[in-house]
Amino acid sequence: MTARIDNAFALAPDAIKAMYALEGAIKHSGLEASLLHLVKMRASQINHCAFCIEMHSREARAQGESELRLYMLSAWRESPLFTERERAALTWTESLTLVADSNATDADFAVVDAAFTQAEIVYLSMAIAAINAWNRLQVGFRAPHA
Repeated sequence: MTARIDNAFALAPDAIKAMYALEGAIKHSGLEASLLHLVKMRASQINHCAFCIEMHSREARAQGESELRLYMLSAWRESPLFTERERAALTWTESLTLVADSNATDADFAVVDAAFTQAEIVYLSMAIAAINAWNRLQVGFRAPHA
């Protein structure tokens, strides 16, 4: 695969700086880093973003995430390895990532609403929106993974 744009970040530094600021706000939101890695990985799996899957799996492992949980992430509904809070976050991740099909149903919102505060839901939703934006840049520009 050949990159379509070699250094997109250098071509739009103000926009990329704003994305990094958003990531910083999410990082300091109080949401668990492990949960954010799972959300980023799952959205990236759905969006087929090899760049982000590689990056977030590497970061998750460096912060202590198990190989088995990363392997099982695409089948999280059938695995007992994920907590109820993680399941709620993954439900919402899939709902928002596939919003054209899911329409972010009341049932999906009820699941996330039962596990998170309203402020956490906003930050979680921003994290999902951000990773979807990153996925679209990396996939669209054919960014190669490490």
